[in-house]
Amino acid sequence: MDDKELSAVSSRLGAALKQQNAFITCAESCTGGWVAKTITDISGSAGWFDRGFVTYSNQAKSDLLGVQASTLEKHGAVSDPVVLEMAAGALKAAGADYAVAISGIAGPDGGSIEKPVGTVWFGFAARGSEPFSQLMHFDGERDDIRRQSVHFALKTLIDTFL
Repeated sequence: MDDKELSAVSSRLGAALKQQNAFITCAESCTGGWVAKTITDISGSAGWFDRGFVTYSNQAKSDLLGVQASTLEKHGAVSDPVVLEMAAGALKAAGADYAVAISGIAGPDGGSIEKPVGTVWFGFAARGSEPFSQLMHFDGERDDIRRQSVHFALKTLIDTFL
């Protein structure tokens, strides 16, 4: 997967959002703003993207997105309940129509037996719908995992909502 593929999927997402007159937001942890970068690489993206949240620390997840400290403590940042709260919090904070949240372990450090490097949780939310999550396991080096995560997030948004 290369930057051209990311650009193509972001362009498709933008065209679909523009057609709906809808806005998207993102809440990113392991991707560190790469979703927002990929979206804003597209000319005219201000018409469908207003803001994103890079919430790398647990404190940022709580402060900016309203993720409960008890959820983080009980499940850890890389978990289904956390990405669901991240997506719902981003949707609300941004006043957007759609949101994606990403929390994972891109490596090379940080993995465990339960959550090895390449484990990435995604949360998706849409105004008026219940958020849902998806667990993925990606292979490769840190940038490979992050790039695959961005692609999966954008493609899933298109396939699910648009």
